[in-house]
Amino acid sequence: MNLSIKEEQGFRYIESGPEDAETLLLLHGLFGALSNFESIVNRFSKEYRVVVPILPIYEMPIFEVSVMGLVDFVVKFVKYKGFDKVHLLGNSLGGHVALLFTLNHPDHVASITLTGSSGLFESAFGTAFPKRGDYEYIKNKTAETFYNPEVASKELVDEVFGIVNDRGKAIRVIATAKSAVRHNLGDKLHKIKVPALLIWGKQDGVTPPFVGEKFHELISDSRLYFLDECGHAPMMEKPQEFNDLLDAFLKEVVIKSV
Repeated sequence: MNLSIKEEQGFRYIESGPEDAETLLLLHGLFGALSNFESIVNRFSKEYRVVVPILPIYEMPIFEVSVMGLVDFVVKFVKYKGFDKVHLLGNSLGGHVALLFTLNHPDHVASITLTGSSGLFESAFGTAFPKRGDYEYIKNKTAETFYNPEVASKELVDEVFGIVNDRGKAIRVIATAKSAVRHNLGDKLHKIKVPALLIWGKQDGVTPPFVGEKFHELISDSRLYFLDECGHAPMMEKPQEFNDLLDAFLKEVVIKSV
């Protein structure tokens, strides 16, 4: 991804596309990298203003580390950028943050797309202190996120390895993961009334298919799609199929809002 990271007023983010277009705000997961969303940025920045803020998971003061702390960050970012309504898209923890933002600020959300989202159930090595210094272990655990282990590039594995071997970052990963488990949204999802798109990998081992089905059951205006031979990050493993579904959904939502 050749886009440069902007740094303004304590925010770090990438932005691409026409400023007068509808905003597509992408929220990454616990070990998310900007490269996770490369195919989305490339595909949609012709028609949408695509923005990816870097969530301060590893920089927040330890006493502020929580899912709600990340939601507060997104609220401040949206206000700083002057966005009116955004189309939210979140993967894994990013989906959880997107859900909480939508519940707390529904007037600022035009639609929400979830893929492998936490918020109901998740199984990941983030809730216990990971093995530090064991590169093969981290490589294997990262590869397990995907159906096709080759998607776990050396660049991605190196990034995760660097995080878990930094004590301060690792502690924040664990604290954030535990906060996500505590913030179960099963009794709140019926309050979400914006159009929702759910894209799940059939072989997702972190948030298995039944999680997507439960989101579909609890969010009234939702549509659910499963992608075969796909794990926890469909936008990376099945970018063409993922983007086609997202494109059709956004066009449907935008037409209805006109």
